[in-house]
Amino acid sequence: MTGYIVGALGLVAGLAWNDAIKALIEYLFPLAKNTLLAKFIYAILMTFIIGIVASYLIRFFDKKEENK
Repeated sequence: MTGYIVGALGLVAGLAWNDAIKALIEYLFPLAKNTLLAKFIYAILMTFIIGIVASYLIRFFDKKEENK
């Protein structure tokens, strides 16, 4: 049960950061054309980073379970 609560809180924090970064992009690039490109770059970058972190966590927890 605790894992679900922590996951939900992580989702809320992630959505808050997403809104903050989107607002920053719109502030730095007020033109719609530049804003769209910046949002795609942000999405690609975040996908790459989350993929690396997820891969690391999967390996970490798999090794931890093998040692039991």
